[in-house]
Amino acid sequence: MLMDTSDETLAKAANAGDRAAFATLVGRHYDRIFGLAFRLTGVRAEAEDLAQDICAALPVKLAQFRGEARFTTWLYRIVVNAAHDRRRRQTTRARAADGWGDWEIARQDEIAVQREAEGWLAEAMTRLSPELRDTLALVLGEEMTQSQAGAVLGVSEGTIAWRMSEVKKRLRAMAAEDAT
Repeated sequence: MLMDTSDETLAKAANAGDRAAFATLVGRHYDRIFGLAFRLTGVRAEAEDLAQDICAALPVKLAQFRGEARFTTWLYRIVVNAAHDRRRRQTTRARAADGWGDWEIARQDEIAVQREAEGWLAEAMTRLSPELRDTLALVLGEEMTQSQAGAVLGVSEGTIAWRMSEVKKRLRAMAAEDAT
């Protein structure tokens, strides 16, 4: 009996909550929805996703159907709009991904530079005297104040300050030597 009912009558019934009317509408028009979605996207998997999304949204969309045009005309408009929306979202995501890609490349470059600097510093520390190496490890590595490092090493804060000054001089000399 529902098979003989017009699309417009089924749409009104489905909008009122008639599940059988909704099922009949979807069954009657699914191939049409999928076919247009496929022609608009050109990709079978995307067309399937789009058709499913449209069918899932159709109960809410039916409230907007006023019957001023044929149901199929209205439904085609829904499919076209959904395809355009999907295309816009994909374009936006692609742009965002490109931006994130650039950001990630810059971040990885920064990490590589930092890793290289840390490697150089670790190697350079092996060329320092044990006293300077210990001082550097506490002040830079453990982020201690000069006073705290002095307490750990049993020397005055002034001695730690002198050692850090000496470390800077020697590291600059090593960097200049390594650059040539």
